[in-house]
Amino acid sequence: MKKATKAIFPIAGLGTRFLPETKVVSKELIPLGGKPLLHYNVEEAILSGIEEIAFIARKDQKNVLDYFKTDIVLEQILKENNKKREVEVLEYIKNLVKDVNFSTFIQKSPTGVADAIFQARDFSGKEPCAVSFCDDVVESKIPCLDQLQEIFLTCGRPVIALKKVSPERIPSYGIVKVEKIANRFYKIKSISEKPKLEDAPSDLAIIGRMILTPDVFDYLNNNKYAMTKDKSISPFLGEMAELGKAIYGYEIEGDWLECGDIISWYKSFVRVAMQDAYFGEAFKTYLKNLKL
Repeated sequence: MKKATKAIFPIAGLGTRFLPETKVVSKELIPLGGKPLLHYNVEEAILSGIEEIAFIARKDQKNVLDYFKTDIVLEQILKENNKKREVEVLEYIKNLVKDVNFSTFIQKSPTGVADAIFQARDFSGKEPCAVSFCDDVVESKIPCLDQLQEIFLTCGRPVIALKKVSPERIPSYGIVKVEKIANRFYKIKSISEKPKLEDAPSDLAIIGRMILTPDVFDYLNNNKYAMTKDKSISPFLGEMAELGKAIYGYEIEGDWLECGDIISWYKSFVRVAMQDAYFGEAFKTYLKNLKL
């Protein structure tokens, strides 16, 4: 058994919660502190051993790929103007992705995440494949995806990242029914999408990281009609679990920064901005003295 070296990034969503910005900027390029959401997730993937990344995009999302391309003219201008910090930032991105292969698959219509992931079935092939959603950023000593990689090495089956949530937040997430195997490690029995609190099988919510195996794509292929109904990948994994297929979950270590809606993004932005190596202290002083 080996770690996944490929990762799928479903980015074809319309980002309607962030309108009007997302009319012209892909949601994945919205900043979280000094970097776009996409940067955090690609960086995490690379630090977790990913060598190939496939973006599942709309046909008008070329700007997402441009973020990782080298702009020689811009770099020269920055150097001529002695913009050392800015040059360092661009050099870091260049070095980060230098050994990574990027590709793009187009999702022709917005028919949901499961369909988006299915577009990369040939990219995944017969290998395990990670999936990363830019709505979620995880601050942790060990990259979130790498935590799943280690679990995958022990079980060789799909692994979903989990995190406990407070009762009032349960109706907003996919919640898993589980059988505990070891500390933080669970076998998933079923998945409930946004259940009422009284119907929730646990307080463990699915967050946007997972490692899939080839049989997941086979299952999607056998249920193509269901994918036309704007379904996430979670219900399909829940169905597989109920059919007796081994699906696992791991309660990740680290802090989950949610960015899927405006309020969550505001909160996460403030936190990250306060930790910024260059501007964090100045920002904290500003907040401390802010009078509204």
